[in-house]
Amino acid sequence: MDFLNSWWLYVIIGIVFAYVLLQSTVFLLKARKKAKALGFSNQQINKTITSSMIFSLAPSFAIVFGLVYLSPAFGSMIAGMRLGTLGAVTYELPAAINVINGVFNLNIGDVLSSEVVITALWVMTFGCIPPLLIIPLFFKKYNSSLDRIKKRDSSWNAIMMDALFLGMISAFVGYVLARKEVEGQDPYISVLAIIVLLSSAIFILMFGLLMKKLKWDWLKNYALPLSMIGAMALAILFASLGVR
Repeated sequence: MDFLNSWWLYVIIGIVFAYVLLQSTVFLLKARKKAKALGFSNQQINKTITSSMIFSLAPSFAIVFGLVYLSPAFGSMIAGMRLGTLGAVTYELPAAINVINGVFNLNIGDVLSSEVVITALWVMTFGCIPPLLIIPLFFKKYNSSLDRIKKRDSSWNAIMMDALFLGMISAFVGYVLARKEVEGQDPYISVLAIIVLLSSAIFILMFGLLMKKLKWDWLKNYALPLSMIGAMALAILFASLGVR
């Protein structure tokens, strides 16, 4: 597994990060130029940039958690590239865990062979490709179909979005409730995983109520990472008490 810290890997990932930073800088300059053309003052533009930077810090905590979790398996550089460019925590972690657990019957914290790591990375990579093809090739047609549905019945748009969201959540709930099989032990349902799921849901509901009742719109960008932090803190607490 020495290749995870090889110099050539750092060079390749450095090129990827440099490209992403260059692309972000180019679009920032273009947006600033367009804002000036529309009549915005330098003070307004700088205030918008500063507030965007501040609000981007809180959601980044979710990426940091994913980085910490993926680093033992893939190394900090590959994990950072996955989560800092294409990947998302909600996709990368389940994809990696499903390959490592389901295919090789190992845990993500175990000592993994190069075969396990490379297989997991290929699965994670192939999983990212369909959205990159679907959006430019089919999004316009898909969006036109949604517009036609909304014109006929505006309520269908909300129903479809809610259905898609519930379908995604159901997949994660199924993963949490599925029996865990550890070699040498009887299969069991993880009470700890259920507690973490319920506690994170309670946290997000609390933040939603605060935003609604107290008009704390600023909390919108912090609700998800704070819910994750709270749920993970409870997970550590209950795990120390012997809950599994």
